[in-house]
Amino acid sequence: MHDSTQHRILLKWYLLLLIAIGIVISNPVTAKENTGWQAVAHGVWRYAGGEKEKINLLDAAGITPNLARINEFPETPFPLNPEEITITRRQGKLYIKFPLEKEEQLYGLGLQFKHINRRGSIYYLHVDHYDGQDNGRTHAPVPFYVSSKGYGVLINSARYLTVYAGTAVRVDSPHPPRIFNRNTDAGWQAMPESDTVEILVPAENAEILVFGGPSLLEVVQKYNLYGGGGCLPPKWGLGFTYRTHTLFSGQEVLQEVQAFADQGFPLDFIGLEPGWMDRSYPCSYVWDPGRFPQPAVFLQTLREKGVKINLWINPYIAPASILYDRMLPYAGTHTVWNGIVPDYTLGEARGIFSDYFGRQLIQMGVAGFKIDECDGYDKFLWPDVAAFPSGTEAEQMRQVYGLLMQDMLMAEYRKINRRTYGLVRASNTGGCRFPFVIYNDYYRHEDFITALINSGFAGVLWTPEVRDSATGEEWLRRMQSVCFSPLAMINAWGSGTKPWSYPEVFEAVKEAALLRIQLLPYLYSTFAEYHFHGTPPIRPMPLVQGFRDQQKVIEGILDDTQNPYKLALRQDIKDQYMLGGCLLVAPVFTGQTSRTVVLPKGKWYDFYTGKLAGENQTITVEAKLEEIPLFVPDGGIIPMIPPQLRTPQTGEILPLEVRHYGSAPGRFLLYDDDGETFDYENGEYSWTELTAGKGPDGNLAGSQQRLSGTIFQYSDISWKFMELKR
Repeated sequence: MHDSTQHRILLKWYLLLLIAIGIVISNPVTAKENTGWQAVAHGVWRYAGGEKEKINLLDAAGITPNLARINEFPETPFPLNPEEITITRRQGKLYIKFPLEKEEQLYGLGLQFKHINRRGSIYYLHVDHYDGQDNGRTHAPVPFYVSSKGYGVLINSARYLTVYAGTAVRVDSPHPPRIFNRNTDAGWQAMPESDTVEILVPAENAEILVFGGPSLLEVVQKYNLYGGGGCLPPKWGLGFTYRTHTLFSGQEVLQEVQAFADQGFPLDFIGLEPGWMDRSYPCSYVWDPGRFPQPAVFLQTLREKGVKINLWINPYIAPASILYDRMLPYAGTHTVWNGIVPDYTLGEARGIFSDYFGRQLIQMGVAGFKIDECDGYDKFLWPDVAAFPSGTEAEQMRQVYGLLMQDMLMAEYRKINRRTYGLVRASNTGGCRFPFVIYNDYYRHEDFITALINSGFAGVLWTPEVRDSATGEEWLRRMQSVCFSPLAMINAWGSGTKPWSYPEVFEAVKEAALLRIQLLPYLYSTFAEYHFHGTPPIRPMPLVQGFRDQQKVIEGILDDTQNPYKLALRQDIKDQYMLGGCLLVAPVFTGQTSRTVVLPKGKWYDFYTGKLAGENQTITVEAKLEEIPLFVPDGGIIPMIPPQLRTPQTGEILPLEVRHYGSAPGRFLLYDDDGETFDYENGEYSWTELTAGKGPDGNLAGSQQRLSGTIFQYSDISWKFMELKR
């Protein structure tokens, strides 16, 4: 046989083999085939064929799933038909398809700012500075969605995922939409409703997890517990914080602290911006000797005044920094603001960072950090063509960098057994265990509240921070909102605005801040529920029992320039939420003289007066300037301390007023620990059951019973029955 003939035969067989391999690789594999879905814990399943990549979100966050706590939930069946799930590998990518029923609603997919419901949209999940569009590019593009049918899906991948959340109709759809003729049929739709959620992963492998439960809240709880459980901030972190002008000196900072005391305004920790360093953009991480000649003395003076300090940083190291030469071998190929970008997936780089920050800053007394600019924009950060010494791709580094920074800093505080609470610009799946709150430079009040609501689906914390305002009314409305969020903060790094900068509303602003301090026992117990049980502190209304998501779709109006496809507009309930289990918060925006509030099932009462507000209905309330509307369910219990200028210190014993609303029996679990250390992880905490109900004489009465632990920093417990106050 001639060599050429033999070569042609071999080539023919080689091509046939490639075709056969291609058919196998591109053939969809249903969940029933192959090895299917494996139970990880009660209501949690992992796709057996979904291997993790070397770098993924949960591993980057350093999480250990709290499977023991998840297994305290009852067992639940797999919430989907596995025959309708397909996972396809084709041309080096992973294509995932989940079924979607006609009335099913979707929530989650990260920290979005415009809408709550995700159905009918496409999301490109990419860590970035939010730029005014809900397209998936945001500070926390969490690849987790939860369905109104009682399940959630997590794609544990550090890639730029594309999610088609019910937007594309397949030829093989078992439930195809009706076909209309636009010329003759009024019901024609530019976007026919799809019966699938499809996810494109630009890699061959990704870990896929499904969470199930009888309620949306339980699904989110399991997701958070799989991420290790939510963070438990120190008590001071739930007080009030103020960030000073970027170039303030130590003396000017101390003057600010004194001004807060003189004005009788709460202040627990104060933030220094880039000017604390001798150079920034890129960073030196060294105190400026002119503005802070004796940093240790400065920090000690603040401690004596009962105020903690938080320092601004970003990750990019200046050539003049003392860390530059040591870190250069472990940096990526591209700079940011002419500073090197350390590869913190490497143990050597992490060691250099941790050693310096631990010895030079944290052990000196710095209580927390603001991790800026680890998110975007593309034009500022390293490009996707960048390379890193660990082999981690630039895309993956972008998705996990915020997680890596949070993990390193939290580890240093663990070494000294002190909790921290700070700020970050980028997070992701697994970030729930970190005591860092997301913020950004976008500044639309209404959208801040929508983002706050979406944070409850994503397992992250968000603050609708206050910087400046056009009017006193806007200032007050923003301040009221931020006092009912995970972090009450004025970020005056550029404006220098003070709480009293608008004297016409200052007393109302002060009342909101003092009320937050009064609510510390309630807030702290709410975060304990987040840590121990995965219950988000900010609860979107779809997670509330008895709430019916009143989705409205307004028919589009044909306009050949503004709406040529007559697209419909979906209306979300995106301006109210639950803070814990007993406070429904309905923020007011500038110019509103009234607003509507959708009350879930049962009776609801006005927080301030105890009067009945309504029952399972939409109400209209007056937008009083001095109050943010708050409502409590029948039987709701709110524990409070007296108003003061600091959150309680370790060992400080305070009287406790317990408010009960309505006439139904109530129960609240009050949590306490030392408020500072990680000793609670070793059982050093207490749970106290507060119960209220009608006694033998028909009158309301309250009682308390210690369920566990000995640490309890409250005394003189008094009950206030708001029904009687009416």
